[in-house]
Amino acid sequence: MKLKKSLKKKLYIFLALVVLATVGLGIYHFVFKSNNTVKEAKVVNKIPGYGYELKDNKTKEYKEMFEDLKKILTSKNVDEEKYVKQISKMFVYDFYSLNDKSAKTDVGGIDFVYESVKTNFLNNAESTYYKYVESNIYNQRKQQLPVVSVKDIKINEVTKDSFEYNDEEDEEAYSVEVSWDYTDSKYSDYQKKVTLIFVHDDKKLSLVELN
Repeated sequence: MKLKKSLKKKLYIFLALVVLATVGLGIYHFVFKSNNTVKEAKVVNKIPGYGYELKDNKTKEYKEMFEDLKKILTSKNVDEEKYVKQISKMFVYDFYSLNDKSAKTDVGGIDFVYESVKTNFLNNAESTYYKYVESNIYNQRKQQLPVVSVKDIKINEVTKDSFEYNDEEDEEAYSVEVSWDYTDSKYSDYQKKVTLIFVHDDKKLSLVELN
């Protein structure tokens, strides 16, 4: 009888441990896996011949600007000045809006930067404007960050002049002066004006400098 009771007790303990392990695993998957799964951004739109891609994690405002850019670049005769104005607005919105960025390494506007200067551009951005952006890869960030007001982005001046870069020269490079404001007045001390330099990169226009 003692042996049977001992076996019965061990069986109860074993079953209890199995139940606890199952419940614990279920809680882990529900709390951690469901809340902390990083959703990979998917490409939802492209502009043929230019390499521009739109991902599903972009804001509604940016998606609308992307559609406008697509119309400009897929028209029979591309208006280059409209093109440079549109990518200037998109760069300003995407780069200077921080609230939708997942971390300091999630630098906006990179799609418009000249390939050979991207690494330097990213390093500078991460050590300056993006330096204090907290990680939000699990959507738990409480930090408040600026958002550029699309309706307040203004192209103040567009000029064409020669510009030297990488031992080359573009005699018809674009200089675009842009100003903007933020959706919240508490960011009124943040940068609100920049001059962007775009050069011809085959049929694309690519950003090589901002001042």
